[in-house]
Amino acid sequence: MDFRVEKILPNGLGRVGTIRTAHGEIKTPAFMAVGTQGYVRFLSTDDLRSINAQAMLSNGFHLRRKSTEIAENGGLANWSPERADNQPDSPWFGPTITDSGGFQVMSLGSGLGKVVSMEKERGVINTAHKERLAQVGEDGVSFIDPFDYEPDFIGPEESMQIQCRIGADIHMAFDELTSLADTYEYNIEAMERTERWAERSLREHLKHRDDLGYRQNLYGVLQGGRWEDLRRKTARNLAKMQVDGIGFDGFGLGGAFLKEDLGEILRWCNEELPIEKPRHLLGLSHPDDILIGAEMGADTFDCVAPMREARHGKIYTRDGNYNLRKMTDSGEVLELGCDCKTCRAGWTRGSLRALWRSGEIEKKQKYYTLASTHNLRFIVRLTEEVRQAMLDDSFDKYKREFLRRYYAGR
Repeated sequence: MDFRVEKILPNGLGRVGTIRTAHGEIKTPAFMAVGTQGYVRFLSTDDLRSINAQAMLSNGFHLRRKSTEIAENGGLANWSPERADNQPDSPWFGPTITDSGGFQVMSLGSGLGKVVSMEKERGVINTAHKERLAQVGEDGVSFIDPFDYEPDFIGPEESMQIQCRIGADIHMAFDELTSLADTYEYNIEAMERTERWAERSLREHLKHRDDLGYRQNLYGVLQGGRWEDLRRKTARNLAKMQVDGIGFDGFGLGGAFLKEDLGEILRWCNEELPIEKPRHLLGLSHPDDILIGAEMGADTFDCVAPMREARHGKIYTRDGNYNLRKMTDSGEVLELGCDCKTCRAGWTRGSLRALWRSGEIEKKQKYYTLASTHNLRFIVRLTEEVRQAMLDDSFDKYKREFLRRYYAGR
């Protein structure tokens, strides 16, 4: 992987660049479409091309049991998954990213009651499940799989082996995600454990990064919660971390924090990280998050929200978002001036609402495709415009005018 910084904002953090991978280039800032199972739900590869998607992020946790099959097919960019929505498709042959699975195994507590119920049916009660489905230890995380309710384990080594079999161009080191409820003292403990896991991730990744015949790359993931001293310290530690003289290829910016703290936290991290390596902001996609993230030095973004919110009737526009659930029939286009395939084909708010309210599965799936295409194109187009505004030295004006218009109705 190669990363070239082409222009830097006057604040010294925001920048325009190009990431080159074995499967293509990513012009940054850029938004990654989320394809949890190796594809974006309800969208074909042609749909992704129509929105000018540059890369896809998939889930290491959900693909772990298919990872051997994926490796046998040459990696994620050559693999055709069996789609749950029954859409035939070709592989997404472009840049790909996988997350480590850390977020998923740390957030399994919500399924506790279901697991205990299943164990009662089997006549087996595991008292260890009374508190949490996921138990964090120095080796990694023991958890109950939410799909088959069987015990499982993922640590840094397992995560790297899984991701290297999946074969994305960019992987994330295994980390421990804390919550807003966790104390400063616990965040120190979790951050230090994440750093130890980062070194183990890097060591294991180096054993397997070329297994599929092309270079796979690894990002270290920063934690540290909402505390400046922890964020700066872990950024410095991960920036200098090496195994056999080799360090991380880039960095993932993660963790739990309040939305209003995003800009400051990114500034703390990115003032410490090396300028010549790319940075990925994990799990955020709302326009103000994208604009603040890009300004403060994030290069790439991912989030399931554009597709998830589309499925629930929320439509993105420059004049703020609206929900089809609260509308009467309307002949208006989804968004005036939008260049997405849905709007260019003449679909209106009323016609989409009719599909969405239909009880027919095929019509419902048609709605999901049309609405997801629109919302994803909205976010992808936003990052394209941010990039151009940075190149034109007009980012501050663009950000100010975009946010004024987007929030004008609130």
